[in-house]
Amino acid sequence: MTRPKVSSNIAIMTKFAVIQTGGKQYRVSEGETIYVEKLSSLINPIKDGDTVIFDQVLLTDDGANVQIGVPYLTGAKIEGVLVSEKKGKKVMGIKYKAKSNYRVKYGHRQIQAKVKISKIV
Repeated sequence: MTRPKVSSNIAIMTKFAVIQTGGKQYRVSEGETIYVEKLSSLINPIKDGDTVIFDQVLLTDDGANVQIGVPYLTGAKIEGVLVSEKKGKKVMGIKYKAKSNYRVKYGHRQIQAKVKISKIV
């Protein structure tokens, strides 16, 4: 008698949400750490350990109910704690024009914020 195979890829349904920040969308759940675009600015400075609230929530799912916003859910928000802000990997760019000996190489490092998601409301 052979045992039935059980897939190890079975995911337990947990509460999650899809948020939009910095022009990108992220799937988040409680306790998860994500990297997003720079959050602090000269007008709104944020320090490590401060609470960050994401109010542009596109979708929430608690395993039984799915709520989809048009385009955002009203009253839904995601709370997180800013862990740190640092520069990401360097992205290299090159400009080149043929037959004119024109070559320019440049680099750019985008500032990323590390946020730990604490609560889905």
